[in-house]
Amino acid sequence: MTVQDQTLTASPHKELAATRRRAAERKESWAKIGRYIAVVVIVIVALAPLYWTFITSIKSGLEVTASPPTLFPHSFVLDNYIQVLLSSPFFIEDLRNSAIVASVTTLLSLVFGILCAYAIARMKFIGKGAVLATILSVNMFPFIAMLGPLFVIFTGPLYIYNTYWALIIPDLVITLPLTIWFLTSFFRDLPPDLEEAARVDGASRLGALWHVVVPLTAPGVFAAAILSFIAVWNDFLFGLNLTSDEAAQPVTVGITRFNGEHLIAYGQLAAAAIIVTIPLVILVLIFQRRIVSGLTAGAVKG
Repeated sequence: MTVQDQTLTASPHKELAATRRRAAERKESWAKIGRYIAVVVIVIVALAPLYWTFITSIKSGLEVTASPPTLFPHSFVLDNYIQVLLSSPFFIEDLRNSAIVASVTTLLSLVFGILCAYAIARMKFIGKGAVLATILSVNMFPFIAMLGPLFVIFTGPLYIYNTYWALIIPDLVITLPLTIWFLTSFFRDLPPDLEEAARVDGASRLGALWHVVVPLTAPGVFAAAILSFIAVWNDFLFGLNLTSDEAAQPVTVGITRFNGEHLIAYGQLAAAAIIVTIPLVILVLIFQRRIVSGLTAGAVKG
C-alpha cells in the first residue's frame, strides 16, 4: 500500500474523531448552559419572597393595596420603617429580647456542647453510639408536644413564665444536640497527640481542650455557633406560647402584632420582616468564610 493510500485510509478516521470531539464539546457547552440556567432559576425562586417583602416595605399605602399589585414599585418611601422603629415601642423591646435570648442560648450551647462533644470523641465507654443516636433523635421530636408540660412547669414550680429563661431552656433543646453532633466529628478527627503534648507541658485536660482543641477546630465552632444563633433567632413556637408581652417576647412574635383586628399593615409588616432579617445577613456576611470552611470540613470529616 502506498503512502497516498494510507493517507486516504486514515483521513476518515481523523474526520470521525474530530466529529466526535466537536459533538462532545457541544454537549459540554449545552450542559454548562443548563447548569447556569438552573442556578439562575434557583436563585430567582429563593430570592423572590425576599424581593417581594422589600418592595412592599418601601411602597406607599395606596400602592401596597393596589390591584393588580406592582412588580416594580412606583414609589420609594421609608414611612413604614420609621413607623416600625419609632411608632411601635414594642418592636425595639422585642428585638432586644431576641438578641439576648439568642446570644445567651448560643453561648450556653457552645459551652455545654463542646464539653459533651469532647467527652464523646475522646472517652471510651459502652453505648457511645446509642448516646449519639439519642442526642440526634431529640431534634426529631415534635417540639409542640413539649409546650404543655413546659407551660405547666414554668407557671408552677419554677415560675419563670414570660422570662428569658422560659425561652433559653427550651431553645437549648434545639441547639444543643446539633452542636454536640456537629463538633463530635471535629474533635474525633483531631490527633490526640496535640493534647498529650499540652498535658506533658503541665496543662490540665480542660486547659488542653480550651487552649489547644477549640482553637484548632475554630471553623466548626463558628459554624455551630452561627447555626445555633439563627435557629434561636427564628424561633416562633416557644416565643408565642411561653411569653405574653414585651418583657421577654421575641421579635418573631412581635411582628404579628402589626396585624390589627380590622386592618393588616402590610407595609409595616414587611418593613419589620426586613429589619429582623438584616442582623442575620450581616452575621453571615461577616463570618461567611468560617461558616463555609466549617460546614465543608464537617461534611468531609463526617
